[in-house]
Amino acid sequence: MQFADRLQPLQSNVFAYMDIAKSQVKASGMAIIDLSLGSSDLPTDAFILEAIAAALNDPTTHGYSLFGSTLDFRKTVAAWMQTRFGVTVDPETEVLPLIGSQEGTAHLPLALLNPNDFALLQDPGYPSHYGGIHLAGGQVYGMPLLAENNFLSVFADIPEPVLAQSKLMVLSYPHNPTAATATLEFFQSAVQFCQEHHLALVHDFPYVDLVFDGSTPPSMLQADRDLNVSIEFFTMSKSYNMGGFRVGFAVGNRELIKALRQIKAVVDFNQYQGIMRGAIKALNSDHAPIEHVVNTFQARRDVMIEALKAIGWEVPYPMATMYLWAKLPDRYAHNSVGFCLDLIKSTGVALAPGSGFGKHGEGYVRFALVHPPEVLREAATKIGTFLH
Repeated sequence: MQFADRLQPLQSNVFAYMDIAKSQVKASGMAIIDLSLGSSDLPTDAFILEAIAAALNDPTTHGYSLFGSTLDFRKTVAAWMQTRFGVTVDPETEVLPLIGSQEGTAHLPLALLNPNDFALLQDPGYPSHYGGIHLAGGQVYGMPLLAENNFLSVFADIPEPVLAQSKLMVLSYPHNPTAATATLEFFQSAVQFCQEHHLALVHDFPYVDLVFDGSTPPSMLQADRDLNVSIEFFTMSKSYNMGGFRVGFAVGNRELIKALRQIKAVVDFNQYQGIMRGAIKALNSDHAPIEHVVNTFQARRDVMIEALKAIGWEVPYPMATMYLWAKLPDRYAHNSVGFCLDLIKSTGVALAPGSGFGKHGEGYVRFALVHPPEVLREAATKIGTFLH
């Protein structure tokens, strides 16, 4: 049987190697502490689950969920954008429900790219951003994110020949995997750059709420209030621990929303309406559930950094996300996969190798803080034994 060439870039990656290693370690009987996946271990709040459960006995929710049946959700999103960011959007033409933000970032390139067009992505960056470009037959130009630039993209460094063939730029702050944050001024420069070069500007914004020490991240749309070039993707997975429910939404330029809706129409329907009702409850709730999530991950950040410091591994304090982005010890400085494979085989602690997020991620590993403090301390102790 022969398969399409577009599958070739998706055949293997470093995370597949890690999955194999985890399976082997489990089979040997060793306990695993998995800090490699950014999937929250916190439960969905009861008031959200109650709204979903109440819908189960309503037969009007049992059929296909078409665009028209999502109007209440879209109105809720529009009101949330106004309250949260002071951005006014039309729920009919500038909001689109998604099955998680990953659906948006993976499918939008199908609407924008012809074969061999370039997309400007962050390197390191979230792997599904790359996958969507490959499926669309596009080429990727990785914008290096370097520590000396606070892991911000430097637009002036993009080669002119690449720009001439480029159709879109994808940004994401707070950033996965580096945990970097961006200012409104940075987003304003991104909007201006994309307007000048006729690029669609995509902002993946899953960590809109997961920020620490009282800081608040800006929305890209605050830098593009007329929605000239921008589309922004949100998810309920991080703020409300609803990853398994697959609820997200896109907000932005109406032509981009229309194009993504056309792709979506031939791929899937929307979520079960009961899930949408739960998402509406979440977006209409006060900030208390989010504060609990933020406080939990901030406390875990502090515990893990102190525990790593105690074993001699200095890691900077991130201002956002559920991750630590840690520079590797010298003997593994250019071998993040080797470090992660050796570590899990020796200790059962699983981390994500930086090279899996792009070539400029080499030399780093990502810790996902998805376990309670006592487990994080245990992981750090095991790592200390491995390193010494």
